[in-house]
Amino acid sequence: MMSFGWAIISAGDFADSRAAPGINQAEGAELVAVHSRDQGRAEAFAEKHGAKTAYSSVEDVLSDSRIDAVYITSPNHLHGPYTVMAANAGKHVLAEKPLSLNVAEGIESMRVCRKRGVKLGVGLHLRHHPGHIETRRLVADGALGTIALAQAQIGQGERGNVQPEPRSGLRDWWTHPEMVGKAFAMLTIGVHAIDDLQFLLGQQVVEIAAITDGQTPERPLENLAAMSLRFDGGAIGTMCCGMRLPEFQNDVALYGSEGKVMLADGSWPRLQGELRVSSETVNTTVAYEPDFVYLVTKNIEDFQRAIAEDREPAASGSHGLKLVQLTEAMVESAKTGRTIKLEPTP
Repeated sequence: MMSFGWAIISAGDFADSRAAPGINQAEGAELVAVHSRDQGRAEAFAEKHGAKTAYSSVEDVLSDSRIDAVYITSPNHLHGPYTVMAANAGKHVLAEKPLSLNVAEGIESMRVCRKRGVKLGVGLHLRHHPGHIETRRLVADGALGTIALAQAQIGQGERGNVQPEPRSGLRDWWTHPEMVGKAFAMLTIGVHAIDDLQFLLGQQVVEIAAITDGQTPERPLENLAAMSLRFDGGAIGTMCCGMRLPEFQNDVALYGSEGKVMLADGSWPRLQGELRVSSETVNTTVAYEPDFVYLVTKNIEDFQRAIAEDREPAASGSHGLKLVQLTEAMVESAKTGRTIKLEPTP
């Protein structure tokens, strides 16, 4: 494989711990440039991770001919604008979730990428976990029979904290509904769990009912959310996510007419946990050694292959758009107390 040039837009925590190491570990990938609004910060990041160039201007990043694709790890409200800018500059785009702040903005991002002939991917890393890939295969092959119930839960917290400490400094944007996308726990971690259920089942959510501790004038952003889901293939699901849950059990479970699957400690978007299968035809347990960068690396490698093979990435813009739609429905349901039925995404 020829060297594939990457730039990271926004040198924040995720870029430091996952995106830059993931690019450096990915086969055929080269970290050409990193961007931060602070030039000194960009240069320190570039030196730490071996990037060739540091930029404080997104326009300068996009004019660099050595760069084939950008990995957008910026605050949420910039994902859509940066995607459009990169696509118009002829760069392929891998964006962290969410794809955009709303469905209309997400559709525009996809439209521009398709018009410019560039690929659009999203950081939905559980789609590359070997235990989840095997579970999807078992479901598709009928090893569990007809799936009746699909459950996922993902959460974190610290003992003694009734509410998480508000984010401050460079992470203050997480406290502003108009910058984060009108949801906190859902967009921080919950979307990974819902996308994972859709991936495992090969089904899409068509109905959602949510209860949260937010989405009110006094507390517009939630720290805890629980929701019931209906899938278009007939399965019923539940998803719980939260930042007030110390020592939480982050599991995914599927229950079918012929057996069940448990992905113990398997809902975090990193390699870890244990796959437990119990059915009429398959009974097995597989453990995975923790690796916080592995899934990001695999997502990057798949994105590069998608470009070479002219196909959609395993974690595509369409998957990201669906999650934006689901987040909007979650917020509406929590605000109104109604069950929301979703139309097919464009």
